[in-house]
Amino acid sequence: MKAGFKPKREGHRAREICVLMTLLALGGSARAQSSVALHLEPAQSVAKFTLSATAHTVHGTFRLRSGDIRFDPASGNAGGEIVFDATSGETGNGSRDHKMHKDVLQSQQYPDLTFRPDHAEGTLSAQGKSTFQVHGKFGIHGAEHEITVPVDVSLNGDKWTASAKFPIPYVEWGMKNPSNFFLHVGDVVNLELEAGGTVTRN
Repeated sequence: MKAGFKPKREGHRAREICVLMTLLALGGSARAQSSVALHLEPAQSVAKFTLSATAHTVHGTFRLRSGDIRFDPASGNAGGEIVFDATSGETGNGSRDHKMHKDVLQSQQYPDLTFRPDHAEGTLSAQGKSTFQVHGKFGIHGAEHEITVPVDVSLNGDKWTASAKFPIPYVEWGMKNPSNFFLHVGDVVNLELEAGGTVTRN
C-alpha cells in the first residue's frame, strides 16, 4: 500500500503545482492587461473657474485643446497630458476678459494650461464610480507646479466621465492680481474640471 500511495501523492502534488502556476500566469496576464487609456473629447470637457470679487463672484471657462491619459491600476503610475486653451478664457465681460488675458494670464505668450499626471492613488472599478488622489504638474503662465487633485471617475462601457476641483494660487505663482481702487479680487482662483470621452483597456 505504501509503495502504491507515494506516486499517487506525488502526482497529486504535481497537479497542484501546475494549477498554481497556471493561476499565477493568468493573474500576471490580467495585471498586464489592466492598464487603461482615457481620451478626452473637447465637446465633453471644459475647465470652469470662479474668482471672488467685490460684491460678486466671477465665473468663466476655458475650452479643451487636447487630452490623453494613461493609467496602470496595478502600480498607480500615470502619464499623458491634458491641455486647455488659455486664449479661450472668457467670463462674459469683454473688458474684464481683455484685462485677464493681457495683464494676468498673458495668454498670447502662454497659450496653454496643462496638467501632466504621474501617479494616482485609489482603486479603479471596472464599472461605475472611483475616487483618486492624482499627483502631477499643472502648467500655467510658462511654469509648472506640483499639485495633488481629488478626482472622481465613472466608467460605463467604453465611455468615461470625470470631475475635479482644486485651487490655483495664481498670485503666489507669479501672476498679477488685477485689483484696483474700485474693484478687489481674491488671490486664488478655484478651478473645476469636467471631462469625458472614450476608454480603451490594454
